[in-house]
Amino acid sequence: MRELRARTRALAIDGPALGALLLLSAIWGYNFVVMKEVLDYADPFYFTAARTFIGALSLFIFALLTGKRLPIPHWKPMILLGILQTAAFGALIQWALVSGEAGRTVVVVYSMPFWLVALAALFLGERIGAWAFAAVLGAAGGLVLIVQPWTDGTLARDGALLAVLAGLIWAVAAAIARKMPRSTGASLLALTAWQMLFGAFLLGALVLFLPTQPLTPAPYFWGALAYSSILATGVAWFLWLFILERMSAGAAGLSTLLVPVVGIVASWLQLGERPDMMTGLGMAIVLSALALLSFVNLRRRSK
Repeated sequence: MRELRARTRALAIDGPALGALLLLSAIWGYNFVVMKEVLDYADPFYFTAARTFIGALSLFIFALLTGKRLPIPHWKPMILLGILQTAAFGALIQWALVSGEAGRTVVVVYSMPFWLVALAALFLGERIGAWAFAAVLGAAGGLVLIVQPWTDGTLARDGALLAVLAGLIWAVAAAIARKMPRSTGASLLALTAWQMLFGAFLLGALVLFLPTQPLTPAPYFWGALAYSSILATGVAWFLWLFILERMSAGAAGLSTLLVPVVGIVASWLQLGERPDMMTGLGMAIVLSALALLSFVNLRRRSK
């Protein structure tokens, strides 16, 4: 009976936390549509650098308003995360959207949990259960159908490969960050804010040396910049910390399933994206595998 009550508490989701999770998923999912459309007005690397810098500032402002301390983490892992999770990850997503569809890109990028499971097993000594292993295999098959390596080298396929690389780099950064809080004593918010600020400066330096298209300062550009940097970063992090305080980590991880669903629906309604049959099947398989992995994580954490 005591074990049953413990499982029930672990799986319990209160109303405000669930509402925050749905709102967060909507913000992050729709952001892929915003990042796709803003390419008509700005160079992908310029936009990534600008939204990352403003996003980092929004996190410091958020910490100031809420009284949270942001001690500087150990500089070596912070720089590594800034290179991987901010600079490389953000640039690859925006680059993938140049030729790739928003719905397909969000599904491929959010395959990150499968990469993380494999990396954790290889380098962190974590065990993979049978169902988690089945989910990883299913996701791998879905990604193959999305990328379609048997076709000729088209721009669309190149965008899918960039999205795959972004998901892999995100997983590597997550595996590194998983060990950092215990070794440095820095909070998740502090790690994110400082590595994002470093990554923003790195992206800014990159823009200076890359040929970029002229900026079109249209109203949509400024709206997209505000959405991606303030709403999808500052507000989203407030929601994420609120969710983590009210939910188990396994339940909070459901956002990795909800975000790509929102991205697919939004890209279909606003951008009119219609994936071919093979790509659509691959996306469905990846989403199904994500659902299975989320269920496995919920059960494991409830125990």
